[in-house]
Amino acid sequence: MVNEQRDYYEVLGVTRDADAKAIKDAFRKLAMKYHPDRNKSPDAEAKFKEIAEAYAILSDPGKRADYDSHGFAGVAGFSAEDLFSGINLDDIFGDTGFGFDFGGGLFGDILGRPRRRAGPVRGRDLEVQLVVPLEKINTGGEEMVHFSRPVICGDCKGSGAQAGTEARKCEACSGSGKQVTTRDESKEQSTIRFQQITTCPVCHGQGVFIDHPCRQCAGTGKSQKDDKLKVTIPAGAEEGMALRIPAHGLPSEEPGGESGDLYVIIRTAPDPRFVRRGADLWRTETLEIPDAVLGTTLGIDTLDGHIDVKVPAGTQADETLRLRGKGLVKFGGYGRGDINIRLLLHVPEHLSREEKALYKQLREAGNSRQNRKHW
Repeated sequence: MVNEQRDYYEVLGVTRDADAKAIKDAFRKLAMKYHPDRNKSPDAEAKFKEIAEAYAILSDPGKRADYDSHGFAGVAGFSAEDLFSGINLDDIFGDTGFGFDFGGGLFGDILGRPRRRAGPVRGRDLEVQLVVPLEKINTGGEEMVHFSRPVICGDCKGSGAQAGTEARKCEACSGSGKQVTTRDESKEQSTIRFQQITTCPVCHGQGVFIDHPCRQCAGTGKSQKDDKLKVTIPAGAEEGMALRIPAHGLPSEEPGGESGDLYVIIRTAPDPRFVRRGADLWRTETLEIPDAVLGTTLGIDTLDGHIDVKVPAGTQADETLRLRGKGLVKFGGYGRGDINIRLLLHVPEHLSREEKALYKQLREAGNSRQNRKHW
């Protein structure tokens, strides 16, 4: 049985940078393997629940961003409906041909979700990346995000048919776009009903025929719209944080359905001065050997302006100087991160005659000192 909560990426067997398709494919494969109608092992149902929960989190951009940032604590408290209502099971399993009704029945019972959602299906969520400079990450503020999305065609109101005409319902599937084949099979004094759902071969899943397509959208029912809007970046926004903009996602595939949401994913812009690691900022400085031996002062540009940093005498290669509280503001207002300066040493490859003589003297002095220690 599954007793301990495992990392969601580990559960699905995908890497942390896996895209939506890889996550969906992994879930589909594992769900088919552990569905209790196929797998009779005692822990199949528990495995199935674990797989479904992992997919519910990682397939949702907002929940995935919260999980990446805060782990299980970031996605705690969701009800079954919160987790699974946004999953389009027909899209994942509708044409598998394996004969299981993943949209209801046992699947619905296991996950504690309604067998079918009332009303038209909601549109899919849309995800866009917004690259934000470090200064804006640090202070917060407004940024303009540009994106393109399909919207309901204004001429045909999404029907795809020219004004004054209507689409014809496909008689082969009664307008559903799907054909269902059911067969019963007796096994061990019980009867198992297998149900196969396939795309209607007559209308190719459309459910209707459009004899007179709308000229504006060529019968698709949608038109592409370039859009932009201002979003507020919270101070200390974490890498990969998702900002949810309701009803700015893709339109519903069904008349009267609500649009999905837009998720703006925050990415930190590359900066020549620093590499970001959480609220900490890292940079590398190279010292000449005399400066490492005798000490020196470095001029460093921070997010708050230029400062001088003292390098102590005797600094060793690969040491790190920490400037406490000079990094990014932490999300939520709990202090600031640090600036960490990694120090490298530059060993000269080409020396003048005078420099070479001085290094020889330095080596002889060092050898003499070592010899005195042994006396």
